[in-house]
Amino acid sequence: MLTPFRYFALVLGCAAAAGAQTLLENDQVRVLKAVDKPHVKTAPHEHKINRVNIYLTAGKQEFHSEGKTTYLEYKAGTPLWTPKSATHTAEVVSAEPVTIIEVELKKDADPAKRAGGPLDPVKVDHKHYRVEFENPQVRVVRVHFGKGEGAPLHEHLLNRVVVYLKDQKVEVTTDGKTELVQHKAGEVSWGGPAKHSEKNVADGDFEVLVVELKN
Repeated sequence: MLTPFRYFALVLGCAAAAGAQTLLENDQVRVLKAVDKPHVKTAPHEHKINRVNIYLTAGKQEFHSEGKTTYLEYKAGTPLWTPKSATHTAEVVSAEPVTIIEVELKKDADPAKRAGGPLDPVKVDHKHYRVEFENPQVRVVRVHFGKGEGAPLHEHLLNRVVVYLKDQKVEVTTDGKTELVQHKAGEVSWGGPAKHSEKNVADGDFEVLVVELKN
């Protein structure tokens, strides 16, 4: 069972928008990549929409909001649900810069949208697909293949943002046709509904976080 801390993440990891790079944007999301330097406090700011933050590097942050000080510590590859927040400042208090992928959710939840179906990868391949958390707006799934491993035929019903935690070299087979797909660690891609199988053909492990959008 998910802990309240992992699910709600009421202590927010964030970066000033002015210092962030936009990786992709459409009517559902804006995805930013921010690098926060250590011991540099942000200007006071707020977040008016919900987000999923994915921390590519380990670190610890200090937050000041409404007279209170809170802390957030995370490992590399940690995804957190970060709801809209009041005005606050943030500062990395660990020794190294912290890189964050922020998935901003532009739309409210749509009750008609569901993440799972008969070929839900979490059901057909629970060894390699694990739900990190789920709420009315998103389902976040961690996918991990060892060398030479893969997933049988499965279906993605929703649009999704894929964040690559390791370099990717995967054979994706759709309707009998196989395509080699490659990405570097730290990259982000956009995917729509799809039905396919996959095989990791890289020399090492494959790991991504998939943010499935219910908005």
